[in-house]
Amino acid sequence: MTITICVCGAGTMGSGIAQVSAQSGFDTILFDVNETVLANAQISIQKNLQYLLDKNKITAKEKGEIFNGITFTSDIKNCTAFIIIEAIIEKEEAKVVLFNELAKYNNEEVIFATNTSSLSVSSMQEKIIFPERVVGMHFFNPAYIMRLVEVVKGRETNDEIAKTAFDLTKQMGKIPVMCKDAPGFIVNRIARQYYLEALKIVEEGVASYDEVDQILEGTGFKMGPFRLMDLIGMDINLAVTKSMYDAYDKAPRFEPSAIQIEKVKNNELGKKTGKGFYNYNK
Repeated sequence: MTITICVCGAGTMGSGIAQVSAQSGFDTILFDVNETVLANAQISIQKNLQYLLDKNKITAKEKGEIFNGITFTSDIKNCTAFIIIEAIIEKEEAKVVLFNELAKYNNEEVIFATNTSSLSVSSMQEKIIFPERVVGMHFFNPAYIMRLVEVVKGRETNDEIAKTAFDLTKQMGKIPVMCKDAPGFIVNRIARQYYLEALKIVEEGVASYDEVDQILEGTGFKMGPFRLMDLIGMDINLAVTKSMYDAYDKAPRFEPSAIQIEKVKNNELGKKTGKGFYNYNK
């Protein structure tokens, strides 16, 4: 059986997941209502594939086959697949509306996977037509490089559905980790302190953000917390922190940083806006 994977949301994360899907030999659909975002996704995927070609990770022939294996569409009626992975805005209501709309064009065997990084899968299930077929598949940015994927079981997720998502993740060349639904799952619960303690160090004047990055990168981390926040996007990172702060009853260890709040207010979101903690417009 030929498996089709549909990815909804053609931003950085969605286009990355679609690329991974196509690289793994799956028929792939990438959907977004915004034609400009879709066009940018095509450019981004071509750029990523060229990078892999330059690194001798793929051949020129494979580059063409991978790109041609992706169908780009702005018509939701074309989103019929074995599994649909959403990578849209990190708002529960938007994700629920999308899945319920997609249910109109798919049979009852479809699997709905949410790429949420911090929202409750169980809470979404309460409002979605096929709750037992909803599972979390949390990829990490950049999706075409980062190998870890958290497969998240909500309260109503069918065991077989969770296993299927787990196995598909392995077929995509990733390393899946199964976990139960909980605020922040595993990675973001741990990673909050990587970001928040670093921000406190800067707030207290102990060291500058670039000094913190240099120290941590010098001790073996591939990327310091401030460089990583710029890559992820300040708005996304802050949204996860706020979500966990609320979920854990305003626990002080998850309190959002005033520095990051100010950055978001000033639209200094990192690489995607050209400026965050570092300037990318040079």
